[in-house]
Amino acid sequence: MEHTPTIRSKIETELKQRGYSFSSFSKISGINRGTFSTMLNSNPPKPISVRQMDLITKALGYPEGWLYELYIDECFYAGKGHWKRIKPFLLRCVELERKDCIQKVLSRLTEDLSYVLTIFELAEELHKGGKEAIPFYECVVENERYYHSERLAISQYRLFSYSLNKDLENNRQQAIKFAPYRKNLPENHQLDALLKLANVYYQVDDCETTIQYAKELEVIATNIYQQQIQARLKKREVKALNTERHLIVYYGQAYLMQGNILEKQGRYEEAMEFIPYYADLTAFEGLDEVGILEVRKFEMWAKANHLNLEILMGDITNLPAYVELIRDNPQEILLGLLTILESANTYNYTIDDILILFDENINEFRDLRTNISYYKTNYNLVTYSRFFLELSRYYFNKGNYSEAIDSMLNSLKASSQLNDKAFYIKSIMLLFEKYKDHSTHEQRAEYEKVLKAVEYNIKQLTP
Repeated sequence: MEHTPTIRSKIETELKQRGYSFSSFSKISGINRGTFSTMLNSNPPKPISVRQMDLITKALGYPEGWLYELYIDECFYAGKGHWKRIKPFLLRCVELERKDCIQKVLSRLTEDLSYVLTIFELAEELHKGGKEAIPFYECVVENERYYHSERLAISQYRLFSYSLNKDLENNRQQAIKFAPYRKNLPENHQLDALLKLANVYYQVDDCETTIQYAKELEVIATNIYQQQIQARLKKREVKALNTERHLIVYYGQAYLMQGNILEKQGRYEEAMEFIPYYADLTAFEGLDEVGILEVRKFEMWAKANHLNLEILMGDITNLPAYVELIRDNPQEILLGLLTILESANTYNYTIDDILILFDENINEFRDLRTNISYYKTNYNLVTYSRFFLELSRYYFNKGNYSEAIDSMLNSLKASSQLNDKAFYIKSIMLLFEKYKDHSTHEQRAEYEKVLKAVEYNIKQLTP
C-alpha cells in the first residue's frame, strides 16, 4: 500500500535532501529553531500557520502555494475545523487564486452547517475589500437551510451583480434567477437590486417588467425618504443608508425609467408626465455634495427628455436647441443623435447638416468603444446597435447604399457582442437582405463574418 505523504513528511524530505539542520534552516526561513522543531517533532506536533508555511516555501525556493493541498489537513487538525487557521489560509488562497483549495476547504467546513454564517461574513468582508468572493457566496447559496433568510438573499444579490456583463441574454437569465429573492433583502440592498433589475429589463426591451421594478423602486425610495424626513422632524439621528448610490438617484431614476419606457413604447404624451417628478429635486432633504451633483444631472436629463419627446412627436421647432444641449453635454450625444435619427426617419426630414456637425463623434462610435458601467453592463453597445440601425435606415431612405450598409454592419457588430437576438433578426431580415444587391464584395464578406459571430453566440445560448 502506497504511503500518502503528509505536509511534515514532505518538509522533512526537503530538509534531508538539501542537508539542512533545524538550526541552519531556521536562519534562512526566519522561523525560530524551537518553534520549527515543535512543528515537526512534538507529539502531537504544533500546528503550522499559513504564514509559517509561506516562509518555509520561500526558503526552499518553491512557488507560492506549494503544499497548499496538503495544508488543508492542517486547517482541520484532529478532524476539527480551526477558524483561526482556516480564515488566513482562505485569504491567501484568494490572493493566489487557488480556487481548488478554497472549494475543498468550504466543502469540509459545510459538513457542519453552523459555519454557513461564518462563510457569509467572510464573503462580505472580501466583497467590501474588492476581492474575489464568488465561491463563498455560492457556498452560502448551496448550504443555506432557510429560503427566506436575509443572508441567502444578499448572497443571491451579490452573485447576480457579479454576473452582469454585456451579454443581454445572460443578464436576463440572471435577473430571472435572482428576482424571487429581492424582497428578502434589507431595504438598502433592495434599492440597488431593483435599479439593476430595471436596467437589465430596459436593455432587453421588456417594458412591462421594467415598469414593475421601477414602480417597486419608487415605493421603497419614497418610503425611506419619508422615514428620513420624520426622523429629522423628531430630531432623531438619520441612519446611514449604506447604498451604492445617493438616495436621490433611486428616487429620480424610478420616475426617469418609467418615462423612458413609455417613450420606448411610443407613448410620448404619457412619458412627458413623468418629467416633473425629477426635473427639480433641489428641495430634496439631506443633499450633500454628491446629491447636488445628482440633482444637476436630473435637471439636465429633464430638459433633454422634454426636447427629446417633442422631437419624437414631430415638433422640430426646438431641434436647434436640442442640438446645442447635446453638444454641451458630450455624454448625451449618442442618445441625442439616436433620437434625431428616429424622428427624421419617422417624419421624413433631412438632417445632413447635423450629421456633418457630429461627424467626428459618429466616426468614434464606429469603434464600438466599450466601458463597463455601474450596472456591470455595457449600455453603450445597446445604443450603438440602435443608433447604427437608424443611421442605416436614414441612408437607405436617401439612396446612399454604401453608407447605409456600412452602418448596417456596425449595428450587427454591436448586436453580435450583446447576443441581441431581436435586433439580429430585425436588422438582417429587414435591411441587409433587402438591399444586398447594392452591397460591395467587401461589405458582403464583412456581413458573412459578423453573421458567423452572431450565429455562434446564439448557439452558445441555446440549451
